[in-house]
Amino acid sequence: MAGGTIEALKWLALILMTGDHVNRFLFNGTVAYLFGLGRLALPIFVFVLAYNLARPGQLERGTYPRTMKRLAVFGALASVPFIALGDLLHAGWWPLNVLFSLLVLTTTLYLVERDDLLAAGILFLVGGSLVEYGWLGLTLGLAIWTYCKQPSLPAAGVALLACAGLWLTNDNFWALAAVPLILAATRVNLHVPRLRWAFYAYYPLHLGVIWLIRSVVGVAA
Repeated sequence: MAGGTIEALKWLALILMTGDHVNRFLFNGTVAYLFGLGRLALPIFVFVLAYNLARPGQLERGTYPRTMKRLAVFGALASVPFIALGDLLHAGWWPLNVLFSLLVLTTTLYLVERDDLLAAGILFLVGGSLVEYGWLGLTLGLAIWTYCKQPSLPAAGVALLACAGLWLTNDNFWALAAVPLILAATRVNLHVPRLRWAFYAYYPLHLGVIWLIRSVVGVAA
């Protein structure tokens, strides 16, 4: 897939996620279409991360540790507004925000790459209980990464089942709409420049802005 197309997918997911968070934290989840479209964000984010990490030579280039550090730092920064905003789906600090979901996924893939399967399995089990989208989100990422490394029907099947299984969290099947979107993206070559730190910084920043708006205006109950 073209690099610019990957970036376009990432920005689309950011837009969908922002709409979902505005709906959740400012409009109390009353805008149904924003909630539905927001369910596409996680599968797209996971696909982009897994696809990039599956590229040849990423272990040798040190891509995994760099990605893990960025996710950890910005995930920690995002925790302040994320916990402060809260909603009925969350209880205090649990679950950790989606950057920690991507951190657990990246670290698990890193351990698999290094053939430390025991540690990867332990992290998968423990980490999946602590982060948003849990084991289903991690399974989706592992399956996509495996498929990108070596395409196979079992890997594709597990990825599709995990994506459908997000119904348990989302209470709908909107996440599956990401599948034809990603497949269509493989057929186009978009020229979108890569902004290395933008994604990481955007997540805590947009949550902070929403928190400020809600604190000042008092929109949400």
